[in-house]
Amino acid sequence: MLQAWREGLTRGDYAFFYIDIFGASLQGNHFPEPQRPWKRGDRDDASARQAFEAVTIITYKEPENPEYRPFLARLKEEALTHFNYTMKDGLMNFIAAAFHDGVMLYAQAVNETLERGGSITNASAITRQMWNRTFYGVTGFLKIDENGDRESDYSLWDMDPVRGDFQIVANYNGTTKKIHMVPGRDIHWPGNKVPPDVPPCGFDNNDPQCHKASLSTLEVLSLVVSLILLATTIISFFIYRKLQLEKELAAELWRVRWEDVQMSSLEKHLRSAGSKLTLSLRGSNYGSLMTAEGQFQVYAKTAYYKGNLVAVKHLNRKRIELTRKVLFELKHMRDVQNEHLTRFIGACTDPPNICILTEYCPRGSLQDILENESITLDWMFRYSLTNDIIKGMQFLHNGVIVSHGNLKSSNCVVDSRFVLKITDYGLESFRAAPDGEDSHVLFAKKLWTAPELLRMEAPPARGTQKGDVYSFGIILQEIALRNGVFYVEGMDLSPKEIIERVKSGERPSFRPSASVGCQLEELGQLMQHCWA
Repeated sequence: MLQAWREGLTRGDYAFFYIDIFGASLQGNHFPEPQRPWKRGDRDDASARQAFEAVTIITYKEPENPEYRPFLARLKEEALTHFNYTMKDGLMNFIAAAFHDGVMLYAQAVNETLERGGSITNASAITRQMWNRTFYGVTGFLKIDENGDRESDYSLWDMDPVRGDFQIVANYNGTTKKIHMVPGRDIHWPGNKVPPDVPPCGFDNNDPQCHKASLSTLEVLSLVVSLILLATTIISFFIYRKLQLEKELAAELWRVRWEDVQMSSLEKHLRSAGSKLTLSLRGSNYGSLMTAEGQFQVYAKTAYYKGNLVAVKHLNRKRIELTRKVLFELKHMRDVQNEHLTRFIGACTDPPNICILTEYCPRGSLQDILENESITLDWMFRYSLTNDIIKGMQFLHNGVIVSHGNLKSSNCVVDSRFVLKITDYGLESFRAAPDGEDSHVLFAKKLWTAPELLRMEAPPARGTQKGDVYSFGIILQEIALRNGVFYVEGMDLSPKEIIERVKSGERPSFRPSASVGCQLEELGQLMQHCWA
């Protein structure tokens, strides 16, 4: 404060609020006698007293209910009797009283939980019982809000400019959220006036009124014309950008006519194979996947569009309403240009052939590669696949699409150059909740989903960035162990059982095995950080 006084900041332009919740600056050997925190018994006391006229101190409010003083008296007696410790007066004693009220509130919550048939081991239920309620204890009325935080009371101390003593001038009630001024006491603002919201010359001393300069008529005219030209240029630029955007939306460059899509013979060839096919890194044009029920599934349906082989994802939607939101989603998909994201070709919205066309990656999905035991993957190649996922997700998270929402190993595909690319991102309006799917398949698809999203009745279609990080951790375990998705050592659980345990929020949290060997301890730690 002496430095502020020397800089001239205590003359009325600024007021200083010092948060000292336990009133350490106000306490002395004779608390609660009026204290003078500015007084040190040296030659700077006079200057410090002037500086502290601009200071107000915020502390906890000492309880005034009749139970508080007897409690402190007994507390001091017990401390002296059992611990040979002499407690001093001060707001620090408020901690012990507040702790006492906390224990009493906890005991009351336990009793209420047991009366309702709950368990004493159900910590979450007992904790919620203490939320959003009021309680009367030795510190008076206290309120716990809906987040489990206590609404505390505070006092505002101001210095009497005549005597130099600090005294309480106002109290804040946390229960009612109101400020009550102490009768007969006013806040003495520096310079006898409330400081302005903004200093006269601004916080950066850049107010033109403080830097008046005489400009000639020609200079003023030139400045005005320049500003008008600049404003016209900027407005014209934004109008042009707006018109170009509307033109692009109206052009529907993403639209694909179903007549232009020629289904390839690849799918027919796969279905006639009659057994599960393997994927070879030496050269394969398709990936395949066998469900737990033995049903043959093709990784990606393919077709020819404008002479190019593309992946076709049919949507279980009767129609797509082309709202402005949907048009922007399609535009954003066309704008995506990244080596580790499959390129969006277009979309067909003609019922009943509603589908999305994307770049086709002939090496199949990451899940196919990991589950094919005939393929040997060295750690260098595994790290390369992992790095590709990170680069693709980093681009998504830093762009307008924001998050993936359905990241899994089957949505990571490998192109002919063995570069991993992420697919099935964006176009959240095109996504539909699964309807009529086999329960095993439905739960198997959720093995990569974060717990907080599993607990939602209607999770966001685009998911969340934190949910994507969790999904990446699950994929990381698949790559490291090659034991399938959500492998738990020593346990053979169905997808439904795994989902129910993850969703329940048990403690410790139910997660896959992270043991990947001593030489890969950092990789195991990374997995745990992702799904923590």
